[in-house]
Amino acid sequence: MEDTFRWTLVTAIAPIAWGTNYFVTHEYLPTGHPLYGAVFRALPAGLLLLCVARRLPRGVWWWRSLLLGVCNMGAFFALIYLASQLLPVSLASTIMSASPLTMALFAWALLAERPTVPVLTGAAAGIAGVCLLLGTGTTAVNLRGVAASVAALTMSSFGYILAKKWGRADGPIATTSWQLIAGGLVLIPFAVIFEGAPPHLDLQAIGGFAYVGLVATALAFTAWFTGLRHLSAATVGLIGLLNPVTGVLLGVLVSGEVLTLRQVLGLALVLFGITLSRPRRGSRVEAGSAEASKVYR
Repeated sequence: MEDTFRWTLVTAIAPIAWGTNYFVTHEYLPTGHPLYGAVFRALPAGLLLLCVARRLPRGVWWWRSLLLGVCNMGAFFALIYLASQLLPVSLASTIMSASPLTMALFAWALLAERPTVPVLTGAAAGIAGVCLLLGTGTTAVNLRGVAASVAALTMSSFGYILAKKWGRADGPIATTSWQLIAGGLVLIPFAVIFEGAPPHLDLQAIGGFAYVGLVATALAFTAWFTGLRHLSAATVGLIGLLNPVTGVLLGVLVSGEVLTLRQVLGLALVLFGITLSRPRRGSRVEAGSAEASKVYR
């Protein structure tokens, strides 16, 4: 269980970093260029990780990296960038909070990881907590933004489970770099066709992309795929609920917002859901993850 707690902490790096991404994208990155925004996020981060890993794909990992790169990185980044520009942070985060359920369903179909009662209860508590944390507000809903969020949720959940199913070839740093580079390269021709010339980047935008690329991408996805290797997909999905929690706490720290009683209750429900999903000693999922860890170590 000590190892489980350690990998939970490692995995938590990802949603905490992603929780800051909506704010940075909305406040500092240029609007109207979701495809170029995704390219600028994926390619530099992927090349940096490739320099660290110093390994290229081999065999089936060429096409696997391409497919995972589209689902987890390229299309996902473009859709999230678009959603961040079209929707309030609260609504975008609320839609993405369904990821524990979608990941659990894909894991059931592709990995035979049957969702347990604690996992389903934790997912329900977590989603309810996110709704209490963020609310829905009275802002008019942009249907394009909602469609982008739902598509991003579905594609990424499917891609994460595929990544877990296929294991790792040469470590999480290498496989993450391959996905980032593939996702970024696939988007370049679409960016040129649909968005024309790249947007002008001032110092503020360059700083924003540097943060998004290094922290919310390179570091975050390496931690996320490491967690998928050691923990069940449902557990990892629930840890992802720290994403909207981070966004709310960031508003408290940066904007001077005050937590209401409803938000405190929502925060408690999210943390309860994450705790409830942790595998118990001797469980089948925990044993399987431990065995997989030995195989790929």
